[in-house]
Amino acid sequence: MEQQQASEDALMTRIGQAIMLLHGGDREEARNRFGEIWTELGEAGNAFQRCTLAHYMADTQDDPGDELAWDLRALTAADTDRPGAAVRGFYPSLHLNLAADYVKLRRPEAARLHLDEARAAAADVLGDDGYGNGVRAAIDRLELRLREV
Repeated sequence: MEQQQASEDALMTRIGQAIMLLHGGDREEARNRFGEIWTELGEAGNAFQRCTLAHYMADTQDDPGDELAWDLRALTAADTDRPGAAVRGFYPSLHLNLAADYVKLRRPEAARLHLDEARAAAADVLGDDGYGNGVRAAIDRLELRLREV
């Protein structure tokens, strides 16, 4: 049990390092590292880790269709962990990202569906803190963009 926990912690550290690369502007290296970790995890890997990795891998994609595919993988991973509290807080952001993907792909109906899901999930799980307020503000901004479509 301790060995498995140490292995999971090491994997999350590697995911965190790739996230830092992404936030530092090195999308290509982040994408490469995420890809290696994804291969190691496989479809049967830890749902929280797969959700986190796919959520950030989507941000490294140049093609909106590829970004959508990774965001869908993140949602699928989150759904396999239900009712896992670890991923519950991801739902507003997961649906917000999907809505943004669909806006990029000029699919406003699908975008509205996920924006509604994001807003509903935000009401259920987000606190009145920096993260929660930031996600809610992003939902509002995307809603304004959708009104123009």
